[in-house]
Amino acid sequence: MINTHNEDTISAIITPLGEGPVSVIRISGSMAIETTDKLFQGKQKLTEAKSHTIHYGNIINSKKEIIDNVLVSIFKSPNSYTGEDVVEISFHGNPLIAQMLTKELITKNIRQALPGEFTKRAFLNGKIDLSQAEAIADIIFARTEASLRGARNQLDGLISNKISLLREQLIEITSLVELELDFAEEDIELIKTDDIENRINITMKEIEELLNSFKFGRVIRDGVNVAIVGDTNVGKSSLLNYLLKESRAIVNEYPGTTRDIIREEISVDGYLFKLYDTAGLRATEDKVEIEGITKSREAVKNADIVLFINDVTRGFSDNIYSELLTNTDKERIITVFNKIDLKNKDIENGICVSALTGQGIDVLLNEIKASTIDINAYTEQSAIVSNLRHYEALKQAKNELALTKKSIEEKMSEEFISINLRNAINCLGEIIGKVTSEDILNNIFAKFCVGK
Repeated sequence: MINTHNEDTISAIITPLGEGPVSVIRISGSMAIETTDKLFQGKQKLTEAKSHTIHYGNIINSKKEIIDNVLVSIFKSPNSYTGEDVVEISFHGNPLIAQMLTKELITKNIRQALPGEFTKRAFLNGKIDLSQAEAIADIIFARTEASLRGARNQLDGLISNKISLLREQLIEITSLVELELDFAEEDIELIKTDDIENRINITMKEIEELLNSFKFGRVIRDGVNVAIVGDTNVGKSSLLNYLLKESRAIVNEYPGTTRDIIREEISVDGYLFKLYDTAGLRATEDKVEIEGITKSREAVKNADIVLFINDVTRGFSDNIYSELLTNTDKERIITVFNKIDLKNKDIENGICVSALTGQGIDVLLNEIKASTIDINAYTEQSAIVSNLRHYEALKQAKNELALTKKSIEEKMSEEFISINLRNAINCLGEIIGKVTSEDILNNIFAKFCVGK
């Protein structure tokens, strides 16, 4: 791994900006402890302190004036978050104190950290692999229990361990193939062609299982897009308001009240559902409403689930259902009959609800969840792919293995087999950071917040 101990020492506030009980500044790099010691007044010099100790004292400025009473935590290399010497200064949560302390650090040549730079250094110093680094960002931005659990599993190494194992399997095959090349003149066979194919088939099957987990993983990480569509005045906005338990959308007896997409989120059993209340689908000459209807059709195309809302007193809207089928698959449509409180009627091909009384809403939510989330397919210890970058790398690895099998079937030389195997190894290596480019790293860590 690249060692970054000779790079600049960096610092950043790692708690939310603004007033609060406590704020914390993190400093990382070879000069972290020595520089902080110059600003610190306490019972013990920080340069003489043991790792993983906390020290009470004062932080002073260049005029020897006290900036604040602080607690200073010391973490010495390599046993720290970044793998470098790290200092964390806890002080009273006043933005002015944070500004004064930051200014003093800058005068001591401590540079302000870039977004994600602490975690990037942790990766470069071998404290975590790349997929674990991405999981840290997912933990920070997780909005439901399910997404938090998924990110936690990734940080704990479920994906990393699985990818490393697959990579090791391919490295073993490649080593034997390339070793045969070294003894080509002696005509020594170290591994049979059938054995190579069998091993590749096993690895491809395991990769395919990971690829199949992506749909569930994406739901865990990003949630489910649910478009609420139908004719005007069937109760789309009323249903949204009931699900949110607040009057988020305007409800009116006049048709065409909703002119734009209203987007809100709810959590159902720890899973995130993104609700899109759309403009009623109907023929109109109102330019603003036409724009809203165009957005409604786009929402249908991008939805994981479409709630097709009908008014039970008006019956099933055949024309709108036909239009929906031009923009989405039948399997994604859940037919709902609203206003069951006005006309109690048995419906065979749909779910009856009342957005006024809440009747049938639990049944509807269970159907939405069952249609998108297979909670029985994976356990807490399953390796689940939730990151698009990982998914694309796995697809490419599988393609390279398919090319390897083709080379074997066409009885091509070991050189071609070796090239495809190495390409597959590199694809898997990209996931955990064994093979990376600076562009990939910059793109990943630029999405982090400053201070992480």
